[in-house]
Parts: sequence; C-alpha cells; structure tokens
Amino acid sequence: MLGSVVGVLPGIGPVGAMAVLLPISFTLKPATAVILLAGIFYGAQYGGSTTAILLNIPGEATSVVTTIDGHQMTRRGRAGAALTISAVGSFVAGTVSVVLLMLVAPALADLAVKFGPPEFFAITAFGLMALSRLTGGSLPLVVMLVGLGLALTTIGQDVTFGKARFTFGSVQLLQGVELVAVAVGLFGVAEVLVVAEEREGLRQLVSVRLRELLPTREEWRRSIGAMARGTAVGFPFGLIPGPAVILSTFASYALEKRVSRRPEEFGQGAIEGVAGPESANNAAAGGAMVPLLALGVPFAPPTAMLLGAFTLHGIQPGPLLATEHPHVFWGLIASLYLGNVVVLVLNLPLVGLFTSLLCMPRDVLLTLILLVSAVGVFTVNNSVLDLFVMVVMGVLGYVLRKFGLNPATIILPFVIGTVMEQSLVQTLLLARGRPGYLLERPIAFTLLLAGAVALAWPLLRPSIRGMTAGARRPGL
Repeated sequence: MLGSVVGVLPGIGPVGAMAVLLPISFTLKPATAVILLAGIFYGAQYGGSTTAILLNIPGEATSVVTTIDGHQMTRRGRAGAALTISAVGSFVAGTVSVVLLMLVAPALADLAVKFGPPEFFAITAFGLMALSRLTGGSLPLVVMLVGLGLALTTIGQDVTFGKARFTFGSVQLLQGVELVAVAVGLFGVAEVLVVAEEREGLRQLVSVRLRELLPTREEWRRSIGAMARGTAVGFPFGLIPGPAVILSTFASYALEKRVSRRPEEFGQGAIEGVAGPESANNAAAGGAMVPLLALGVPFAPPTAMLLGAFTLHGIQPGPLLATEHPHVFWGLIASLYLGNVVVLVLNLPLVGLFTSLLCMPRDVLLTLILLVSAVGVFTVNNSVLDLFVMVVMGVLGYVLRKFGLNPATIILPFVIGTVMEQSLVQTLLLARGRPGYLLERPIAFTLLLAGAVALAWPLLRPSIRGMTAGARRPGL
C-alpha cells in the first residue's frame, strides 16, 4: 500500500521511502523488515504508472515512458483500459520474475560458494566501476563521490584489526557512520529540499469509474504479446549494474515500436506502449534482486537499501543466505508472490484514492516526511551525532541533485565498502606479496577487466567510433 502511494506521489521515490523507513525496520524481525522494504520497492513500480496515465506526470522515473502513450489514451477516453493493462502487465511480469528469481538465485549462489576473497573483491570492484559510469556525471566527479563513499566506511574501528580510524577523539564515531543517517539524508531529506522548490500546480484529475476499467478484446489481444516481450526484456536488464529498471522501459518501448504492425500509432495512444514498459520495469525489479540475494552485492539503489536492512539485522546476503537464514530468503520470495497479488487488487479499485493524494498540501506532506526521518534516525542509536550526519548528507544530496549527480554514487560504495575492504585484506594475505596473484584467478581477473572497460568506455568510445567510421570510407 505504501509503495503504491510513494509511486503515485511525484518526487518521492522508493529509495527515499525505504531510507525513511529503514530505522523503523530495525524494530522488526529480520524477515519482516526485509519484506517491508521490498514491498515498497515493488509497490512503487505499480503506483508510478497511475499519475503517468491520468495526469501525464510520472510518479516514478520508471514510468516516464508510460506517459507517452498512457496519457494519450486518457485523452481519448481510454484511461481505464490503460490502467488495467498497466496493472495486469505489472502483475504478470512481477510474478514471472519472482519464479525466475527463485530458480536463478539458488543456482548462482551454488556457483558463488566456490568464490574466495579475490572473487568477492573483484565483484565489489566491478560493481563500483560499472555503477560509477551508469549513474551519470563526469568521470572525475563520479570517482570523487565513489571515493567519498568508501572513505565514510573507514570511519570507526578497523574491520580487520579493530583499531580506531578517523574518529578525531570522538567515542560516538568509534561505531562508524550510521548507514541509516547517510541514506535518509542523501535520499529522504535531499528529496524534500528538491520537492520544496517546486511550486507547479497539478492538472485536473481524471475520474475513472470501475466499469471503465475493462479493456476491449482488441486491446487485450495487442497487449498479451507486449507483456511477454516486456517481461523477457526486463528480467535480464535487472541483472545489469546501474539504473537497469529505468533502462528496461526504454528498451521495451523501442522493441514494441520496432515489431508493431502499427508503428505510427506510438505516441498517439498505442496500448503496447503501456503494456510493454510497465511489464519490463516490474520484471527488471525482480531481476535486480538476484545479485543481492545470490552474491550479496547490490546493483541498484533500492537493493542497496535492502542490503542495509540485512546488515542492520546482522545478516549477510549471498551464497549462504538460503541455507543459514532460510526463513528470511524464502519468506521474501513468498512475500513477493503475495505482494504482486495484493498490489493488483489494490491498484485498480483504489485509483481514485491514490490520485486524490496529490491534492494533499505539499508542505504538510514534506513536514511529515522530515519528522519521520528525524525521529527514525535518532531512535537507532539515540545519538544527536546521527541527526547531524543526516542533515549534512541531506544538504550534500541536495547539492548533488542540483548539479545533476546521482546520490547513489555515494551510497552504493558506502554500503559495500566494508565487504570490499575485508575481501581486499584477505586477498593481500593470500597473495603473500605476489603482484600477479589476481591474474591467476580467472573469474576475478575477468571481473576486474570488465570493470576497467566499463570505467574507461566513455573515453574509448569516441576513438572506436572514429576508427569504425574511417574503416567504412571508400578507399580505406
């Protein structure tokens, strides 16, 4: 329910909502806490399409593509059909992605059991190098932000030898910088500051009766194939580091336009332009869970928040999660099945209620978010220092947004920095001073090479294009 509300409200993304509720999850049982945050992640994929279709305002970045044809259908009087196809496509793709998650994650985990410290270091390094390029921004600035995220993880006691580092004599800093304070600041508080600047009025709400929600037979026929293709495109995209859920919607839309017999209808209210992308973003959301559960490495900001919930409860997701904490692993899988059904049941009858939330005074909503954020951060350790960290990170997150930089560039290295440091220290001990040790580990070497290519690709791409263009010229 909350995920759908977050999806409907523009500007307040699932990552921000998950960050705000991260402190509350600390009071719950591990399985319940993870299910709570995962529900927000999934629910937001549904809710974002509602305002995209009715008001031409994407509640989520994953619903930007839906506005192209979804709102055109509203203008033609087919808003109900667009909402139904969007919800059913999301349900089908979400369910299929959970089945694939259940099949792929244990198999990948079995392979990952054979990994040693060099492989885990290579995975984390690959994730940082790939994500640093996919989150946008100039390379020097992105590298600086990744370095800042890693530096924040070194504050406190050394994870290997237990020595105090960068505490400046503060006893409170011995425990390190609190993940909750950093996440709530970078996403929750910063989002409030950004939204508070916007004073645009909303368009007239479109009322949709229940009897108008039923698509025609022709609309169903055209949507079924788009749902299947969107699911097939979305799930593999979820396995890619970076904003894969967003990219999957654009890829699905491009595919639908290419295979359609009526490409001229796209942009004018083609039902495939709603069914495909809405299926793709939910399938990608399921795919994004695979690296987290199987390898313990988040490839997207929402899964980084889920990793934070695991960490708060002393659970390390990865190859041994299903065997050491089966109630958490299979409880999460079961909740995703159930969540898809519940969100489908909620979204169609309560369309009017969700859209009416947009009439709530924005200042009241932002004040409530700030209040919940401050109380939640303080109650984790009863520390005023955490509130100070939250405020500083909130201002930093606001500045990053103003310069077009993604705060995830800081939070992702901060979340996996500890694992990266531990595996690096262990790798150095195993190497015994041999510089070529990683070259002897094929998997680790391949991952590091792939990460280096991803990091250097923006610099190499112009040269490669120039060489390709030169080779195509006559006489060369």
